[in-house]
Amino acid sequence: MSPSRPARATAGAVAAVAAALLLGGCGDSGGLVSAGTTPTASGPTRLWPGEPPASSPAYDYGEAETEVVRGVKAPGEDIHEVDPLAVVRAEIAAHPEMYSGSGAVYGGTTARMADCGQGDKGEEGDKGQKGGTDAGRAGCPVLTAYYRDLTGDGRDDMVLGFRLLPGNQTAVRMYTFQADRLVQVLASDDAVLAVELAGRTVIIRSPAAIVGYEYRTQWTWDEDQLAMLLTRDEILRVGGSAKPSRSPSATPALSPSASPSRSPSSVPPSASSSVRPG
Repeated sequence: MSPSRPARATAGAVAAVAAALLLGGCGDSGGLVSAGTTPTASGPTRLWPGEPPASSPAYDYGEAETEVVRGVKAPGEDIHEVDPLAVVRAEIAAHPEMYSGSGAVYGGTTARMADCGQGDKGEEGDKGQKGGTDAGRAGCPVLTAYYRDLTGDGRDDMVLGFRLLPGNQTAVRMYTFQADRLVQVLASDDAVLAVELAGRTVIIRSPAAIVGYEYRTQWTWDEDQLAMLLTRDEILRVGGSAKPSRSPSATPALSPSASPSRSPSSVPPSASSSVRPG
């Protein structure tokens, strides 16, 4: 039977006194050293408490927006059997306002799809990637597809990228099967430094307008929304001798806990995109 709480406290006190006596007899060697005063903890201070709270978001980031990919299926809902080129062509067909016509923002992507050929699922690599011989052709805007279980259902999902031409943005998309339908659950359009997979998250690194910094967004699967949600959006120092891009403000500055919010474009990070200043 374990001792009661009072008994444990008494035993602890006796042990502490004995230890103190032993230390006192041995001089300062091995004794405890003060770390100095502890800073006073301060909680967050709410500013403008009299202002009514917002009842709706200022921007529609489209975090929970999903889109069924029309006309693309695979036997047994095996996403490895999905042709990445067919998926990109399905997006182009579903959004003519963005990819076709004289005013299309990404008309260059549509034009360069002719360099991709008819599509070839290719060989799957050791690290869960599959490029396809046609997708790897020079001039083809479609990048290598990567596969990993990001939804936690025990089946691989597909992360796909393609160039948004004629600019320097890259479309990052993630797809999974839901009820025998291929569904786009993440769509981000941005200038991209790197895309990384860590656990069940997709991390997108993008250049910032401030020298020596970069934007980093993290998308994580949400079981309630059945979509990848933007769970972190920050600006980080990446080394180097960064210099201020503008002169200091004459008014006191507030210490932000996160990077400023940015309005997305009409095409997703997974349905919505982060727009960078500049």
